[in-house]
Amino acid sequence: MIKRPLTKALILSLGVMAGSAAADDLLDRARSTFEPIPKYPPVIDGNELTQSKVELGKMLFFEPRLSSSHLISCNTCHNVGLGGDDYLPVSIGHGWQKGPRNSPTVFNAVFNAAQFWDGRAADLAEQAKGPVQAGVEMSSTPERVVSTLKSMPEYVERFGDAFPGQDDPVTFDNMAVAIEAFEATLITPDSEFDKYLRGNTAALNDKEKEGLALFMDRGCAACHSGVNLGGQEYYPFGLVERPGGAILPEGDRGRFEVTQTASDEYVFRASPLRNIELTAPYFHSGAVWSLEEAVAVMGTAQLGTELNDSEVQSIVAFLKTLTGNIPEIRYPIMPPSTATTPRPTDMVP
Repeated sequence: MIKRPLTKALILSLGVMAGSAAADDLLDRARSTFEPIPKYPPVIDGNELTQSKVELGKMLFFEPRLSSSHLISCNTCHNVGLGGDDYLPVSIGHGWQKGPRNSPTVFNAVFNAAQFWDGRAADLAEQAKGPVQAGVEMSSTPERVVSTLKSMPEYVERFGDAFPGQDDPVTFDNMAVAIEAFEATLITPDSEFDKYLRGNTAALNDKEKEGLALFMDRGCAACHSGVNLGGQEYYPFGLVERPGGAILPEGDRGRFEVTQTASDEYVFRASPLRNIELTAPYFHSGAVWSLEEAVAVMGTAQLGTELNDSEVQSIVAFLKTLTGNIPEIRYPIMPPSTATTPRPTDMVP
């Protein structure tokens, strides 16, 4: 009579130990593949994040007069109130032209190895220069930008504070460096997944843990790993099965346009997955609005496997744990234009 409760207790104890071991194994595997977002911005080589530089960069990020129309700012396509992007399939720029690709989020972009879907910009400073000069985006020039900024005494003073010791601190390069400094602060730490990686195993529920295990077991983590769960390497889109033309337009050959190497045709940077639930629509084409559909497409196109509905839902549940604390950004007050500030050009010819 005494042996039965002892046996039952032993079985329960072994079950608890097995469950604990499995939980520890999942956490160990996750820690070997992913990293939590740090609580503070990273150090950027050659760009010290001083308060004066970050504040200047913030003003420039929201400054529409960097565009020739005085209408489009960095925030137009990388809206800090909309997940760091513009919630459009492709961005709308000067002359109401449609851009060629979906706008990537600015949040946590500092952790990417390179910028843009094709990686053509090495860092955020180089990236900041591109849209300002692109005819389909802000349609301005370095000379016009410098003339605009120098026409306003407050900007001249702020550039002097941000770049002390320089004889002529108001330059196009310094504009980009200041914007990079501000964008480096746009990080989203303390997601539920970050808490889990730091040891709080209760931060994820059973379905989310199942999704994490599937994410690793099915091969998603082969491309989406590290601190940003992506943004580090380049891969062919349609590695196993090429998706339809709406998702993978034939006219956009990806990284090939940068390298002119045949093997880079339809190769794109693996999308960072932090805050993914906030950044629809998905893929460089912006053709998919549902996160569930995006996961299913990646299963067939990249992994060569058809995920069932339960697997898709579990992976999506895990992906939603990647949403971190979005920084609250107060819109800055810009200095007034002066008589020497270049006048806006017409958006429509």
